[in-house]
Parts: sequence; C-alpha cells; structure tokens
Amino acid sequence: MTAAHDDIGRRSTAASGITGWLGLAAAPTFAAMALVTATAGADPTGMPCMMASHASPLTGMAAMYLLMSVFHLAPWLRLAARARRMADEAS
Repeated sequence: MTAAHDDIGRRSTAASGITGWLGLAAAPTFAAMALVTATAGADPTGMPCMMASHASPLTGMAAMYLLMSVFHLAPWLRLAARARRMADEAS
C-alpha cells in the first residue's frame, strides 16, 4: 500500500468518525430546541404561524423540532443495539 492510499484511508476514517458524532448530536440538539421553543412562550413576531394566543405550545416550531428529534434517533438506536449485542456476547 502506498503512502497516498494510506493517507486517503485515514482521512475517510476520520470523516466517518466525525459524521458519526454529528449524527449522535442531532437528536438531543433538536429535542433541546423543541423544549426551549415550547417553554419560551409564544412571541407572535417570532412565530408568525402561531396566530392564536390560546394555541398549544406544541404547534409550529416546537412540533417541527420534536419531529426532527424523532427522525434523527436512528444513530442512537444503532448505538444502543450495538451496546446490547456486545453485552450479550460478553456474557
């Protein structure tokens, strides 16, 4: 293997590690954004889609952030499955 091939392999491994961590960061980030948006109160200028003052706090942006959090749970589920599989193999 040449030095160029080795360097490319290391770069792809590093990029793979970075994308893995970014994938794990997405779900909790969106969940926190949903929580902050839902508890911050309804500012009509900040959320024009929420016109009624008596509307649920889980409408508009909070609901969107909550859904995005759910959609980005796959890396966490894979991590949990891998950890469980390793624990089963160890016992």
